[in-house]
Amino acid sequence: MTHRDLFQSQGPRLDWRGAAVAAQAALDCAERLGIRVHVALVDRSGNTLAYLRMAEAFLHSESIAVDKAYTAASFGFPTGRWLEVIGDNPRLYTGLTTRPRLVVLGGGLPILVEGRCIGGVGVSGGSEEQDEACARAALAALGLNSAE
Repeated sequence: MTHRDLFQSQGPRLDWRGAAVAAQAALDCAERLGIRVHVALVDRSGNTLAYLRMAEAFLHSESIAVDKAYTAASFGFPTGRWLEVIGDNPRLYTGLTTRPRLVVLGGGLPILVEGRCIGGVGVSGGSEEQDEACARAALAALGLNSAE
């Protein structure tokens, strides 16, 4: 084994410029839908890269948007799938839904590039479907889709 074998390639990363473009696209979508939202983008480690909110968006939606992004980046799948994953297992439901920062509401999507999760986007303030539509708009602004 060489010293080179001890390090991993970083691969693609989202920087603040891309995160800002994606956040703006999510807000543009929300405006078209007639809703007020908060949007957050995080990197693979869950660190916030961009955060924007619309005037008069619900106050509680701030932390929910950030935590949706964090949850999506942590697990690499949409937050709206959590209830399907939990199913009717009461231990999973109790154990996971009481975890700080884990959100089981739709509106959080992983940012996937070449099958690798490089971050997450979270939107909160509308219905789950509206939040997810805004999150998909953020991905589209990056040239990605939610099925990638």
